[in-house]
Amino acid sequence: MDDVVRPTSFPSAAELARGRVPPDAGIAFKPYWWEAAAPSSDAPQLPTETDVAIVGSGFTGLSAALTLLRRGCRCVILDRGVPGYGASTRNGGQIGTGNQKFNVEDLTSERGGGKALELLQEGKRILDYIEHVITTEKIDCHFRRCGRFRGAMRPEHYERLARTMADLNKAVGLESFMVPRAEQHQEIGSDVFYGGTVIVNDASMHPGLYHTGLMERIKAAEGTIAGNAGVTGITRQGQGYRLATAAGEIRSREVIVATDGYTDKLIPQLQRRIVPIVSSLIATGEIPEATFAKLLPKNRVYGNTNRVFSYFRTAPGERRIIWGGRGARFGADDKASSYSHLVRDLLRVFPALKDIPITHAWGGLIGQTFDSIPHIGRTADGIHFALGYCGNAGVSRATYFGHKVALKLLGDAEGGRTAFDELTFPSFPAQPVAKRVVPVVEAWMSLRDRFNF
Repeated sequence: MDDVVRPTSFPSAAELARGRVPPDAGIAFKPYWWEAAAPSSDAPQLPTETDVAIVGSGFTGLSAALTLLRRGCRCVILDRGVPGYGASTRNGGQIGTGNQKFNVEDLTSERGGGKALELLQEGKRILDYIEHVITTEKIDCHFRRCGRFRGAMRPEHYERLARTMADLNKAVGLESFMVPRAEQHQEIGSDVFYGGTVIVNDASMHPGLYHTGLMERIKAAEGTIAGNAGVTGITRQGQGYRLATAAGEIRSREVIVATDGYTDKLIPQLQRRIVPIVSSLIATGEIPEATFAKLLPKNRVYGNTNRVFSYFRTAPGERRIIWGGRGARFGADDKASSYSHLVRDLLRVFPALKDIPITHAWGGLIGQTFDSIPHIGRTADGIHFALGYCGNAGVSRATYFGHKVALKLLGDAEGGRTAFDELTFPSFPAQPVAKRVVPVVEAWMSLRDRFNF
């Protein structure tokens, strides 16, 4: 790999995988996406009142704001940090229906045949809606219907994938095709998998540019996005609410909470229903063209069938790989060694990348629900919420749920209806304990993946 140009400050994949990180390792501990779209805040003057206050400046909050503004409703988005600093600009930029994670038979058993079908049908609408937003709002974020290859980690996984995809096609017409192991090099230059499936209509995008584009449209429509304005309390006051924030008080007729993995004690009943889980990612340096073409010939988005799975893709317009997976177990997110496990996963799939540098490493929080399904609704105090995407098609789900919760707030019962409306939102037993045992559970699931039990 003589044509690899590697700054001496970047460790190679092999060095980082072995934990041998040079003292001057210059990895950027920030999302690769920020190179093109770094979060920023212009600290606008917080108004004293608004029609709708939205807590959280991720895709849910921005999508809700855009829908409200397009219908003549004033709104203010409040974030405790810099808008866009959280998970919306920290994810892998993969977009799907979320349906591939459901076994139709199990979902039918748990929810009943009618409800299972509604949930699966809604998944297709979720994917179509984000394309509609990007197209109609003319947001340049490298959106592309590239398809998803999901690799089977064991022979029995391939057979299970085939049954799942056939069931999804029969239930909702989800288009896919199976790729046997003998033909998988047409899809991916790796021998790790035992074949896989391609979900034809899944997509990719640049999440940083998408977030920036949404913010620009909101500001152009005279919406307010206030960073460093964390909400510390919400009090019912007459027909509306009074919100105490780090930037002052604001009165609002309605409130939407859109905090997903960053949900805290602001609304205790929501905090009990969300466990934050760390997902971490790395980015490689440029890969030689000849190697790159062999590894990812179709340039799709990718994943595998492990319980603790990896997901990866190329960077838009560059020969880099963005690789994501479980969070660091026992290290800080600003230490190179905390990401060694991701590099080892990368090299198991693509050993030819051992000399490629690792340039970026970062993490973000996923909002996990007890039933692994996202939820939308209203609290007993009348506060609207949409959250709990569980790291499954979160970009598209958040955009869709933000739109739907805004329509509900506006009284558009038909337009705001979703298949998720009537679902009970269960709390976690001993939620504070559940947060602490996540690394233990993930380690156990990884062992099961490794030894197949």
